[in-house]
Amino acid sequence: MTACALIHHNFDGVEKVFAPRRADTKKFLPGIYELLGGHIDFGEDIVEGLKREIKEEFGMDIEVGDPFSAFTYTNEIKGSHSIEVIYFARFIGGISKIQVNPEDHSGFVWVTQDNFKEYYEKEDAESAAVKKGFDLLSGGRLEMK
Repeated sequence: MTACALIHHNFDGVEKVFAPRRADTKKFLPGIYELLGGHIDFGEDIVEGLKREIKEEFGMDIEVGDPFSAFTYTNEIKGSHSIEVIYFARFIGGISKIQVNPEDHSGFVWVTQDNFKEYYEKEDAESAAVKKGFDLLSGGRLEMK
């Protein structure tokens, strides 16, 4: 299982989402922009695991809100099938303190609802979740399926 965070921040009235870029040295999906998070350890609480992953990868603490999306994916390199749960979250403390672990990521940007598709180029479950997150942040409602 994996947990990810749609970390959002309001910049002078404009809601933006944190988009880290995977390191080019990663075997699985190198160089793509992604939601941050990672695998939850066996027996670990999902929210505590999400907080741990973000602390390890960016040196930041987060407050975690509600989950709003989930999907499954396969990793052919590891031969695994995962369920990913996505939560709303915010960094605690100043965003100027973000530290990038170069083994995991090569950088990050803050994206808006208008430009996120420049970074989340693929039409996949994760880009759909980012779109859904922006829709909900701007007052949208959850759809039933």
